[in-house]
Amino acid sequence: MIKIQTLLNFCHEILDSAAGQDYVPNGLQIEGKPHIQRLVTGVTASADLIDAAIAWQADAILVHHGYFWKNEPPTITGMKYRRIARLIKHDINLIAYHLPLDSQPEFGNNAALAARLGLTDIMYFGASRLGLAGYLPEPLTVTQLKQELHAHLHRVPLVVGPEDLLLHRIGLCSGGAQDYITDAAALGLDAFISGEISERTTHIAREEKITYFSAGHHATERDGVRLLGEKISQQFALDVRFIDIENPA
Repeated sequence: MIKIQTLLNFCHEILDSAAGQDYVPNGLQIEGKPHIQRLVTGVTASADLIDAAIAWQADAILVHHGYFWKNEPPTITGMKYRRIARLIKHDINLIAYHLPLDSQPEFGNNAALAARLGLTDIMYFGASRLGLAGYLPEPLTVTQLKQELHAHLHRVPLVVGPEDLLLHRIGLCSGGAQDYITDAAALGLDAFISGEISERTTHIAREEKITYFSAGHHATERDGVRLLGEKISQQFALDVRFIDIENPA
């Protein structure tokens, strides 16, 4: 058992969470018990994840997608009220880290996917330096990379743009980073991977001749919080459980 502040200090340091701007407050969002023994990790602080944490008698939940997003209504009503009321009733801390968990260079969402694909000579790109580019261990066809992503993420990606290329150097950025495709194209990358796709993404991919893989927002953002939980488990005498609430998006 450890103090909640001890856990927060560890996460702030390993994620360098004070280093940049974000769309959401990072760290403790809902206060619960001052000491914790059981920690649930998950992608999004949904009602299903909260219920699973309650069933396991968790003292804290650590997620990538928490609450209080920029431009969302500030009132605590409806779905937001029901979620927060459940957390408060059961005295469960809610901790969330958004961009710091995307950009962490060792085990963040982007680094984890790059490691799964074996990328080398890695560089960062884009306005916020969240995009990551590197060389595949050996050139792959579009079909082969699609199969690789399916195997790693358990999701068949949607592919748009050229499908007859041999892919050498690719870029990626998890979640809703589909507009980084223009930065990837400017770098001359063969392909770009993210979670979501917009109507415009198809036309950009076709016209810039860069293959785009939409591999799922949830699917591309499971690893960071799961691996952070493993780091926490190794650092402290805590029971940590990653709970994956299925999401097709």
